[in-house]
Amino acid sequence: MEREQYLEVYRHSLSHILAKAVFEIFGKENVQYAIGPQIADGFYYDFILPRQVNKDDFKLIEDKMKEILKRREDWTEKEMSRDEALALFEGQKFKTELIQDLPADERITVYYTGDDFVDLCRGPHISNSQELMGAAFEIRSVSGAYWRGDEHRDSLQRIYAYAFPDKQSLKAHKALIKEAMERDHKKLGPQLDLFMFDETAQGMPYWLPRGWRVFNTLLEYWRGIHDLHGYQEISAPIINNKKLWLISGHWAHYVNNMFIIPGKDGQIEADDTMAAKPMNCPNAMNVFKRRVHSYRDLPIRYSETDVVHRKEKTGQLNGLFRVQMFRQDDDHTFVMESQIEDEIKDILAIADEIYETFGLSYRAELSTRPDDFMGDIELWNQAEASLKKILDGMYGEGNYEINEGDGAFYGPKIDLQIKDALGREWQCGTVQLDFQLPRNFELTYTASDGSERVPVVIHRALFGSLERFIGILIEHFKGAFPFWLSPYQVGIVPIRVEHNEYAKKVAGKLAANRIRFEADYSDKNMKEKIKYYKNYKTPYVLILGDKEAAEGTVSLNLRGSNRQLNNIPLDTFLDMCRKMNVEHSLDLIDSLE
Repeated sequence: MEREQYLEVYRHSLSHILAKAVFEIFGKENVQYAIGPQIADGFYYDFILPRQVNKDDFKLIEDKMKEILKRREDWTEKEMSRDEALALFEGQKFKTELIQDLPADERITVYYTGDDFVDLCRGPHISNSQELMGAAFEIRSVSGAYWRGDEHRDSLQRIYAYAFPDKQSLKAHKALIKEAMERDHKKLGPQLDLFMFDETAQGMPYWLPRGWRVFNTLLEYWRGIHDLHGYQEISAPIINNKKLWLISGHWAHYVNNMFIIPGKDGQIEADDTMAAKPMNCPNAMNVFKRRVHSYRDLPIRYSETDVVHRKEKTGQLNGLFRVQMFRQDDDHTFVMESQIEDEIKDILAIADEIYETFGLSYRAELSTRPDDFMGDIELWNQAEASLKKILDGMYGEGNYEINEGDGAFYGPKIDLQIKDALGREWQCGTVQLDFQLPRNFELTYTASDGSERVPVVIHRALFGSLERFIGILIEHFKGAFPFWLSPYQVGIVPIRVEHNEYAKKVAGKLAANRIRFEADYSDKNMKEKIKYYKNYKTPYVLILGDKEAAEGTVSLNLRGSNRQLNNIPLDTFLDMCRKMNVEHSLDLIDSLE
């Protein structure tokens, strides 16, 4: 059995042990049990229980699970009819509903653990509980959940557990989780004064001065790369009349995720109804359509970073990772069919450069036609074939994943999954091939033979949401951004107020070289000033006293180190800073040897 299959089987089997333990602790007659699937690092089970489970119960449940395992009970699979299954689970509302939703002729299986516990399940499972004796598991949390994810249905208690083949693997995973919690951008962001949220604008981040510096530095870097590749930046309205969204297809496919401003009569059906844009593409179509284009003009690359709004359920919001207002590093490139392959190769080359700058690796996935696709199926087939050819050529046939049915409603796409410092994957970049919207907007260009042709549009973003990407970077770097990206790159600490004059001279030199700094000219204790900058993870802290002022030098405290570099000529330090900014260095220069 493959390792992943083995993990699924034993984790799923342990979820049955958890359910049985809960039955024995609370009494079968007092428990409604729902579902208990395996997940990436363990399993969970949903229940309605006579009281709230708390942390004090975790060991009680774990001990009961271990006791059950020691009984070495057989696991027995039994097949039965729909009516037999309904009779067996009489009084269990969730199991009954699951059975009733199955076709009348469905093959229904249940699994017995010993003689006194049975669960509705397709399996497979272990044959005897002794097979789980060496497993390492631990109850990790309890949270609320809705039956079938519907907030209008029953509220359940979801008990989560870690589960691994051995204690060493469990220990390593818990260490990884602890490290991830220490990197949590929802904690570090406010601590570092990068962003905040307010209940009056749920899921809509406020960028604070430090965070906005990071944002704009990231955007400046992005613009520099794209200028070299022939992109033209545009900006378009944030709110458009509903007729734009009718043309694009968003009204039919995406209206439930849009912020709507009803017309004067208060009805969204009104002709003067407006909507905040959830995507930039329809406005890019309008920009292209404003004039006649020749094949000689193509490709035309319109990039933009305007604000977009997408309505989300409150429970799905998650810091910067899932928001309702954000900015994308969007682009809509208009090409001839003959240019598709070269253009996408160039986009992936830009992705290589960008992700490498942050020390991020990535892999590609192809997402194909969804059920609610728009347009002609033959065009879809053509688009998917084009993307497969490109991926086969770049990565080798079969060396990428295919997500069937996960494309955008207007075209298939390549998604780029990046990997961070903890090995976690994040979907950021996307390259979408679109034969549909240009037709909806009646876009054309004049071909070399004088005929009118419809361009193909490539939708692409490499950061994805800038908000989300910055959240990922906060966690990737644990809040200690590379020098070039740090909100403030240098902190200036004159030892005493009489050193302020030299400190201001140093500040002027830094400003002239576009090096971001903060200076504390107050009469506070030097150690207090240094601590302030360390708390904000400032890369370099300059200590300026009599010797430095007399010799035109600086002494450096380095972030993350107890080391101090002394008697560094100011011009040498400036050269060092300029070098890191130009090269977008990941590491701080910590030696001048």
